Amino acid sequence: MPRRPQVLTVTLNPALDLTAGVAGFRPGAVNRVRWDQTDPGGKGINVAAFLAGHGTAVTAAGLLGRENDQPFRTLFESAGIAAAFVGVPGRNRTNIKLVDEAAGPGGVTDINFPGFTADAALLDRFVDLLVQMAPSHAWAALSGSLPGGLADDTYGRLTGVLRAHGCRVLLDASGPAFARCIEQAAPDAAKPNIHELSELLGRPLVLVEDALAGGRELQGRGVATVVVSMGAEGAVFLDGPAAVLARPGPVEVRSTVGAGDAMVAGLLAATLQGLPLEDVARTATAWSMGAVTTLGPRLPGAAVLQANAAAVVVEPLEP
Repeated sequence: MPRRPQVLTVTLNPALDLTAGVAGFRPGAVNRVRWDQTDPGGKGINVAAFLAGHGTAVTAAGLLGRENDQPFRTLFESAGIAAAFVGVPGRNRTNIKLVDEAAGPGGVTDINFPGFTADAALLDRFVDLLVQMAPSHAWAALSGSLPGGLADDTYGRLTGVLRAHGCRVLLDASGPAFARCIEQAAPDAAKPNIHELSELLGRPLVLVEDALAGGRELQGRGVATVVVSMGAEGAVFLDGPAAVLARPGPVEVRSTVGAGDAMVAGLLAATLQGLPLEDVARTATAWSMGAVTTLGPRLPGAAVLQANAAAVVVEPLEP
């Protein structure tokens, strides 16, 4: 008997991620590619792939361009991900990531193409899908950018629909779409990075203390659970009055692309297990550590993730 999906991920602006490795990237010159891979992505689809790969039943939903949707369909079938997308005329965007192997983890150049344009009628069709799916899922993750044609209040609207039908919502977005959702219909959880939270609050956040204070302010706006990621410095996790700092252990970084999506996936997987905040933080950080050692939306095996979790240092923070 098929497992009942526990998590619904929403991706309104999917992307095909083309990653190519070069040795010593030179702008304005011929650069020869040593290896390449193409992965269907978009933040919510990445979250779904991470969860499905480690045993959580998941539904990926959203909008999907019809002209180049086959790689996404293949991923959903091979990974055992249920799919519920509204087809859109046009192509899903392509993101090219040039990895300069001579420059280390920071040597990634992104070239992002535009994708399809959506409209209110397409969003209405997707909302009808959400109304049907929300009651059968415990959590929904709203992740990533909005395609052209959709208003900044889109995530706020979707959050209201999902919560009205008994589904808790985690938001991982940025800019006006993030701000409007917090203003309109505060989600149950949010995972901004420290730069995104700085933009929302209108002041620079640098230190752990800044991230903690910013997270508390977001809680004051109605978001019960907040995770503020700070890259190699770790992440601050807040749930109600409790707060911890999780610092990752040492790993060999291949690419930081997808690390935030892996943290969201680990956060949801641990939350579904009912783990305490310290273990939620440890799991989410371990998954993020795993993501930076690979390319594309995939994680190492369970043994590696367990070793990662053992290397995470979790410290309580004062309320």
